[in-house]
Amino acid sequence: MSSLQNKIDFTVLVKVVNANPNGDPLNGNRPRTTYTGQGEISDVCIKRKIRNRLQDMGESVFVQSAERSDDGCSSLSERAAENITSYQSKDDYAQKACEKWIDVRTFGQVFAFKGKDKKDGVSVGVRGPVSIHQAMSCSPVDINSMQITKSVNGEPAEGKSSDTMGTKHFVEFGLYRIKGSINVQLAEKTGFSEEDAELLQEALRTLFINDASAARPDGSMEVVSVYWWKHNNKIGQYSAAKVHDSLKITLKDGVFVPRSLDDYLISLESLPELEPEIMEGI
Repeated sequence: MSSLQNKIDFTVLVKVVNANPNGDPLNGNRPRTTYTGQGEISDVCIKRKIRNRLQDMGESVFVQSAERSDDGCSSLSERAAENITSYQSKDDYAQKACEKWIDVRTFGQVFAFKGKDKKDGVSVGVRGPVSIHQAMSCSPVDINSMQITKSVNGEPAEGKSSDTMGTKHFVEFGLYRIKGSINVQLAEKTGFSEEDAELLQEALRTLFINDASAARPDGSMEVVSVYWWKHNNKIGQYSAAKVHDSLKITLKDGVFVPRSLDDYLISLESLPELEPEIMEGI
């Protein structure tokens, strides 16, 4: 695999219609919002979806969801112990982990597991080259709540009604922006390659394939476009902040509450000698 030679910044625009993009367990699983009403998707949630897509592509992933485990391992410590059986040093352990799992060489990982005798173990930290911000909506979002009932008792209960009340929350409409960057110096340490960057790009473009659920019905979340800035050197021609700020998203005149993508004006400020590759989502 060819080593990464150019710093990369990227932005992903995501459209949400009548879905809960990321529920907050400390707030009744309502969609996450800031104090100003902006919708929010945590970086952990985004990385989980990227890992799922990489796994769908046939890549070896270390941090797997329990329902997606493809190697029979029930925990991270078990997966680590079964795949890295011998190592000479912490650096050797980190190198083997990066070679084995794409998400380790992409996002990094902390390996802190006890050995079988509970005395020996491993404590290794890998710092990944790909950093991802939490996604924020471009405007405050309206959250709707729907009362639902379960018509069958989960447990036998004489004289008790089978109906159980519940609540379902969803964002009526929101345009979210995901920002991220790839650091070449850290990529050299983990072995993150040009081919890995292409896989990440495709994972972002297809982020919501196989991601449907009751909270996110199929088609309710869609990648609108991916902006991929590839600099001409290792450290970047411009700062990541300046690159991300070059993508301007504003409401059209007379629009105060956006209801569709057409309510936004999306423009790109030109940065000399740095033009992004723009891909439509799927």
